Amino acid sequence: MMLEHLFPALSWLKNYSRVQFGQDATAAFIVTMLLIPQSLAYAMLAGVPPEVGLYSSILPLVLYAVFGTSTSLSVGPVAVASLMTATSLAAIAEQGSASYLTGAITLALLSGVMLVIMGVMKLGMVTNLLSHSVISGFISASGIIIALSQLKHILGIQAHGDNVVTQILSMLESMGDFKPVTFVVGVSVVLFLLLARRYAKRFFLMLKVPEASAASLAKTAPIVGVLSSLGIVYAFDLQAHGVAITGTIPAGLPHLSLSLPSLELVKSLALPALMISIIGYVESISVGKTLGAKRREKVKPNQELIGLGAANIASGVSGGFPVTGGFSRSVVNFDAGAVTQLAGVMTAIGIMIASLVLTPVLFFLPKATLAATIIVAVTTLIDFSILKKTWSFSRSDFYAVLATIIVTLLFGVEVGVASGVGLSILLHLSRTSRPHVAEVGLIEGTEHFRNVKRYEVKTSPNLLCLRPDESLFFVNAAFLEDYIIDSINKRQEITHVVIQCSAVNEIDFSALEMLESLNNQLLTLGIKLSLSEVKGPVMDHLECSGFLQHLSGRVYLSQYQAFKDIEGETNSNIK
Repeated sequence: MMLEHLFPALSWLKNYSRVQFGQDATAAFIVTMLLIPQSLAYAMLAGVPPEVGLYSSILPLVLYAVFGTSTSLSVGPVAVASLMTATSLAAIAEQGSASYLTGAITLALLSGVMLVIMGVMKLGMVTNLLSHSVISGFISASGIIIALSQLKHILGIQAHGDNVVTQILSMLESMGDFKPVTFVVGVSVVLFLLLARRYAKRFFLMLKVPEASAASLAKTAPIVGVLSSLGIVYAFDLQAHGVAITGTIPAGLPHLSLSLPSLELVKSLALPALMISIIGYVESISVGKTLGAKRREKVKPNQELIGLGAANIASGVSGGFPVTGGFSRSVVNFDAGAVTQLAGVMTAIGIMIASLVLTPVLFFLPKATLAATIIVAVTTLIDFSILKKTWSFSRSDFYAVLATIIVTLLFGVEVGVASGVGLSILLHLSRTSRPHVAEVGLIEGTEHFRNVKRYEVKTSPNLLCLRPDESLFFVNAAFLEDYIIDSINKRQEITHVVIQCSAVNEIDFSALEMLESLNNQLLTLGIKLSLSEVKGPVMDHLECSGFLQHLSGRVYLSQYQAFKDIEGETNSNIK
C-alpha cells in the first residue's frame, strides 16, 4: 500500500489486461496525431525551437504516468503556460538565443521543484484559495492575447507585445509587410479547423465509424491541416512567395542533462515559475477531476502536485519548457478510450518516433499553419459568459472577474495572473471578514431556530440569540464583537446573549481573545454571555484555554435548551 501511495501506477499495473492494452494503444495513436502539431505550435508560442515542443511531450508523459493519479490526463505543452513562458523570458533574453532556451529549461525545473515541494507539504488545497470565476476571466483574457500574438504569422508580418495594446499597435506599424499568400494559407487552415470542429464527427459517422471513435478522430483535424498545408507549400514553392516555414527540425531524441542555473537566473524566474505552477496546477486538477468524475475515480490533489512536478522536472532535464495537463488532448485521450496512464507512455513513444523519423518531413510546414492551430485551439478558452453569470449571481465576483480581464488585457499575463490570485484572496477575506450573522428565534411547535427576518418565530425581549455562519478567526473576530455590541446598544432590555455555534468549525487565538473581551464587556453591563451547539474540536480548544471558567453564562448542548432555560430564568425573575 505504501508503494502504491508513492507510485500510483502500481495500482493499475497489477491488474492490467490485454483488452486494456488495446484500448490504451488506440487512444495513444489518436492523441499522438493531435500532440505532434500542438507541440510544435506551442513551442512557437513559447519562443523556443520546434523540436523543444516535441521534447516536452516525451518524458513528462512517462513521469506523470508513474506519479499521477488521473487515468485520463495527458500532460504536455499548453497554450497559457507557453504564453506565460514567453512573457517571463522576454525581459531576460532574446528569442532564439541559448540563454532564452536556458531560461525556458530553468522555468520547467523551478516549476517542477515548487510543485513537488507543495505536494510533499500537502498544499493541494491551494486551489481553494483561487476563485474559479477569477481564474476563468484570466484564462479568457489570456486566450485573446494568445490569438492576437499569432496573427502576425497569419499576416506574414513582424510584431511584438505582451498585451493587446502593444500587440495591436505593433501590427498596425508592420502592415506594410503584409504577405497575401501567407494570409491565404493561414486563413484557409483556420477555416478548415473550424469546419472540422463542427462537421468532422458527422463525416466519420457517415463512414460508419462508431460514435466514440468518430468524436476522437474529429479532434485530430490539426494533423490533416498540417500535412495539407505542408504539401501545398512544397508543391507550389510558396516559400518563394514569402510564406515562412518551420525549416530544419533536428531529428533525434532529447539529451538528458541537469545543469544548475545561476543564482541570479533563479531569482529572476522564481516568481514567474510560481505563477506558472499555480495556473498549470489549477488547469490540470480541474481537467483531471472533471474526467475522473465520469469514471468515479478519485484524483488526489497532493499526489497530483507531485505528478505534475515530476513531469516538469522531466521536461527540464530533457531540454523542455513548463508543461501541464491539457484540456483538449486529455478529452481526446478520454474519448478515445484510454483506461490507464499506459496510454500516455505509448503516446510518448509515438512522439519519440516522430522526433526520430518525421522531423525532416516537417521542413516545409508553414508557421501560419501552426499559428492557425493555436488560434483555433484557444477559442475554447475564451468564455465571457462568466461575466453575465457573475453579474446575476454576485456583483463582487463580477467586478473581480472584470478587473482581472481588463488588467490581463492591458498589462499582460504576468500582472494578470498576479492580480487574479490577489483578487481571489481578497474576495475570500472580504467574505469571511464580514460573515453572515443571523438573529434567530424558535419556530413554534419545534425545537428549530431560524432567522427572524425570514420566518415567523418566537423570541424573548431579554434574550439575543445570534448564529454566525462562519468560523471565527482574526479576520472576522472584531466584526462579530461590534455586531453584538451594536445590537445590545439598540435594545437596552437585553440581559442574555447566546451565540449559536452550529456553523463555527474553528476558533483561533484572536477570536478567543475577542470572546474573552466580549464576556468582560457584557459582564460590566450586567449581561451574561452563553454559547450553544459548540462542536467537539472547538470545545476542546476553549477548555484548554481556560475561557469556560470565566464565562459569565453557560455552554448549552442545544439552542433550544438555552432558549428554554434562559426564558424560564427570566420569567422567574419577573415573578
